[in-house]
Amino acid sequence: MGAEAEQQQQQLPLPSPQAGKADPPAVVGLQVSALIDHVAHVDWSLLDRVPGDRGGSQQVSFEELDHILNEVNALILPSHDDPSPVRTMAGGSVANTVRGLSAGFGISTGIIGARGDDDQGILFVNNMSFSGVDLTRLRAKKGHTAQCACLVDASGNRTMRPCLSSAVKLQANEFTKEDFQGSKWLVVRYAQQNLAQIIEAIRVAKQEGLSVSLDLASFEMVRDYRSQLIALLETGNIDLCFANEDEAREIIGGGLTFDPEDALAFLSKHCKWAVVTLASKGCIAKHGKQVVQVPAIGESNAVDATGAGDLFASGFLYGLVKGLPLEECCKVGACSGGSVTRALGGEVRPENWQWMYKQMHAGGLLLPELKN
Repeated sequence: MGAEAEQQQQQLPLPSPQAGKADPPAVVGLQVSALIDHVAHVDWSLLDRVPGDRGGSQQVSFEELDHILNEVNALILPSHDDPSPVRTMAGGSVANTVRGLSAGFGISTGIIGARGDDDQGILFVNNMSFSGVDLTRLRAKKGHTAQCACLVDASGNRTMRPCLSSAVKLQANEFTKEDFQGSKWLVVRYAQQNLAQIIEAIRVAKQEGLSVSLDLASFEMVRDYRSQLIALLETGNIDLCFANEDEAREIIGGGLTFDPEDALAFLSKHCKWAVVTLASKGCIAKHGKQVVQVPAIGESNAVDATGAGDLFASGFLYGLVKGLPLEECCKVGACSGGSVTRALGGEVRPENWQWMYKQMHAGGLLLPELKN
């Protein structure tokens, strides 16, 4: 985005989603704060010096984030193939999902949220716009854009350290019905610190006839705020819920004898569609009385698990938008989830979209109609 366009967006912090003649996006994502991911391969010695659980997601201050990134840059030498040890891109679970739907599946998407007037905000706009995501619902505000360090170990597992405390965010009283009008789905990620915004967005979305998809975020978030999450599910306003194995264990308070099917049954009491992703074991899903199990695709070539669940959601939602049966929704999700694990970060590279289309074609799945 050029300087003139950037200035225009700052002068119009509440642009109308209905401006122009473009149809409303089929899927809108709620990302209260735009986020930039800094993704790097690290060894365990560095992870041992990062506070919090390895493999989890825990908020840090700006100073702590800066220290982590400095450590990464100091310890990891650039190579000929990879001149920078850190890959920087627009991030966040919801952004990953809607970007995947737009770039890989040709489904029209938009983001509802706020971004700062800093370099990271401009980077978020440029990256998401390049992927075809509608940003007319993204408010520009004075202040910082959220950032996150995504540290990936040799096994492809990631440790997340988001810095959100000083970032600009969309407030609950800033939603308008125009943000949601004409869309089919609202994509939400659970976050206790944004619960007021989530509840209000869901309320307005339901008034406008949208279905709501909820991702459970992280096992820490589920463990620490389980009662509030269950209260949200019990409203009956969540149509589709995604949980990974760790989150599913926490939602039912399971221990070593945890059975993912118990979590699936629990979630399906409150949601029309429930999905539990099981990493290398694929996924299980339920809709009504139907239960399916689908294997993972591409797991043996996994480089980085960042965004795997988010891109699985992209594929699954593509299937729902296209009216595919439950098992085919899962199979498309397995293809798209597998595609993002083949490179570093939560954005699928062009060659890996091509890999995904080949997997879909081989499986007899409905291929996207992409615009040139």
